[in-house]
Amino acid sequence: MTDDHKTKMQAMQKAHREKVAEAQDPGRGLVLIHTGNGKGKSSSAFGVIVRALGWKKTVGVVQFIKGSWITGERQFFQRLGGIDWHTMGEGFTWDTQDRERDIAAAVAAFDRACEMMESGDYDLIVLDEINIALRYEYLSPEQVLDGLKRRSDRTSVILTGRDAPALLCDYADLVTEMTEVKHPYKAGIKAQRGVDF
Repeated sequence: MTDDHKTKMQAMQKAHREKVAEAQDPGRGLVLIHTGNGKGKSSSAFGVIVRALGWKKTVGVVQFIKGSWITGERQFFQRLGGIDWHTMGEGFTWDTQDRERDIAAAVAAFDRACEMMESGDYDLIVLDEINIALRYEYLSPEQVLDGLKRRSDRTSVILTGRDAPALLCDYADLVTEMTEVKHPYKAGIKAQRGVDF
């Protein structure tokens, strides 16, 4: 059994090394989309921020929806410092109940994001909940695609939020769809500080 396992692992190792040897650096930052109905889209993006900071990369965040909502990640990164963080949304769309105001906030946030993406000052920029702004048509997929295409070659971008449009998914280098299997909220459990926000 041990020899059989070793032979299988050696074959896997060889195949993996061949694939790695064939892979090439694209010479530009990547576009990643975290979407789907499951939890963890923003959380995953913030995990990538930690990874980037570990490599001394420059990072920016533009939040589109969360507004003044106090979250653990924002508090942590504010204490840590070193991130250009802009929370520009005005809260959940059902709280503002003012479409024109929501559109203005989304456009202002995207204008800031475009300045950051084009500047060449960032290795990674997270556009948190931008897909929600797209879902409600506060921004158009074409508008966002144009901004992504104008980004500095240095800059990778992560877009989070449910319902990422097909146009952006087609353009992205990586698309991850979070799938909800079970959620405590559906069992009447309220969001937990330090786990959900």
